[in-house]
Amino acid sequence: MSTIPDAPASAGPLAGIRIIELGGIGPGPFCGMILSDLGAEVIRIDRPAEHGTTTWHPVLHRNRRSATLDLKTPERVEAALRLIDSADAVIEGFRPGVTERLGLGPEVCLERNPKLVYGRMTGWGQDGPLAQEPGHDINYIAIAGALGAIGGADSDPVVPLNLVGDMGGGGMLLALGICAALVSAKSTGRGQVVDAAMTDGTAIQLALIHGLLVGGRWADRRASNLFDGAAPFYRTYRTADGGHMAVGCVEPEFYAAMLSVLGLTEDPLFARQMDTGAWPRMAERLAQEFAGRPRDAWSTAFDGKGACVTPVLNFAEAAAHPHNAERGTYGTAAGFIQPAPAPRFLGTPSAVPSPAPLTGAHTRDVLASAGYDDAEIAALAPHA
Repeated sequence: MSTIPDAPASAGPLAGIRIIELGGIGPGPFCGMILSDLGAEVIRIDRPAEHGTTTWHPVLHRNRRSATLDLKTPERVEAALRLIDSADAVIEGFRPGVTERLGLGPEVCLERNPKLVYGRMTGWGQDGPLAQEPGHDINYIAIAGALGAIGGADSDPVVPLNLVGDMGGGGMLLALGICAALVSAKSTGRGQVVDAAMTDGTAIQLALIHGLLVGGRWADRRASNLFDGAAPFYRTYRTADGGHMAVGCVEPEFYAAMLSVLGLTEDPLFARQMDTGAWPRMAERLAQEFAGRPRDAWSTAFDGKGACVTPVLNFAEAAAHPHNAERGTYGTAAGFIQPAPAPRFLGTPSAVPSPAPLTGAHTRDVLASAGYDDAEIAALAPHA
């Protein structure tokens, strides 16, 4: 296991960009983590009740500075606005209308700082019938159509962790939107609001599937298609020791390589790969084959064979896998394993310069940078 290297705060392609993150959970902090990993200076404004406590998430909050402010008082809202005045972007993940009621909405902020990019992270979006309804990842991906497509034909839909909504359709989409708006602001001198909704982000991830639907190459039901577990050559199989192998040999040459390793090249059942009528029998036969040996034995058998067949690893195994280890996909930082920054930049490499701080650890320095003196800081942040 490699150590994620330290680096100066200026490391990464977003060096010189300053972002204010209004404290939230889940996809908002994930967006802040991505941007800070890429070199942006991200200052997180947390609730004062949590001052001095260990951050609720040691990975999502890495590479930040944290200041605590009670945003329910006008003086402290003004302090937040003074920080935003010198920022390039803002991240907020509250329900629509909350920052407006606080006096930190986009109209106020953009009037003071016309070049500002105001990034908004919600599940349902800033408008629509559900905009004010509560929800979580599972709800957003359900309404967007993704959840209903995941799982077995006769089973309930399977929850894909919180990867599709919160992370891919939420935080990562907002990070992309903020970066695009920053480019626009640099060329036009005008900032704008980025409305990132997890329903929208989930839907856009379904672009391939919708293209297959319109072309008649996808059935709108679970476990009936090429990439949803119906195809015997694109699914997982249980091994003798209770492990699993992931089989993804779609192309004919990879399919042939799999059959060769399994000793099934001459078996007529597998002669027509795309015969959907034979898929159930093919899957049953492959399940029998894979059940005959332990996972690691199959992994060794398929290693280097070009068959697109790999072991299914848990988190610890994934971090230690030779490929991930050589690339530094995972590493140790702050004393524990965590994913390294991604993507990689050869000209302006990113790194993790600091662990997640104690909540409010930088309140005094952050307020001083906005022009407040010691007496004013003591009044605004008594615990600083």
